Amino acid sequence: MTSSTANSSPRPQELGAVLVTGASRGLGKALAELYAGDGWRVLACARQQLPGAAASMLPYPLDVSDAVSIETLGKILEGTAIDIVINNAAVRGDTGGLMSLRADDFMEVMRINALAPLLVAQALKPNLLAGRRKLLVNISSRAGSLAEGTLDDDDGDYAYRCSKAALNMATVKLAQDFQREGIAVISLHPGWIRTDMGGPDAVVDIAQSAQGLKGLIDTATMADSGSFRAYDGRTVSW
Repeated sequence: MTSSTANSSPRPQELGAVLVTGASRGLGKALAELYAGDGWRVLACARQQLPGAAASMLPYPLDVSDAVSIETLGKILEGTAIDIVINNAAVRGDTGGLMSLRADDFMEVMRINALAPLLVAQALKPNLLAGRRKLLVNISSRAGSLAEGTLDDDDGDYAYRCSKAALNMATVKLAQDFQREGIAVISLHPGWIRTDMGGPDAVVDIAQSAQGLKGLIDTATMADSGSFRAYDGRTVSW
């Protein structure tokens, strides 16, 4: 496999473009800033403006809950080579358990957390094929693991758990489908991080998580495609 695939990380002088969804806050913002700081051209996608963004951070409007918005992004970026796409945008939804579950909330969480990453992959596949790294990253969660998701966590967030389990299957399926074209696809668990979603009681600092995830992303190869790992490098069971 040549250096045009995810099998080899680019040398510093070869740094290209990385696209991050949900880049206006939380983990997405932290990842976008890390890559911008390293000299990558960052395509920072979000519904909101990005005040004070680095010159290498190019803002693009994107509402991942809207299929038309995702399709429009693909058209805007037609012909643009992208080395890494990071599907980060997500919502948590209701956490009250079965009795507070509502259809609209559940479907909205599924649409954003599970369907949108597939639509992003569909829209930006030509861009990845034109890039050097050819890497698609789905920010998932251990909460979506059938084997580990409830071992030490009894929160009642049915929608979030189901959506991340679906996203993990999407990773496996995309990895299978994209293998012949040299695009690697991985799922990553960021840990329980202190963000608006994770809350103040979370145990992982956002900078620690972002650095760990970036390390995994930067060293990912085709041999890692279809895998599920945590920010600290541990393999997470499906």
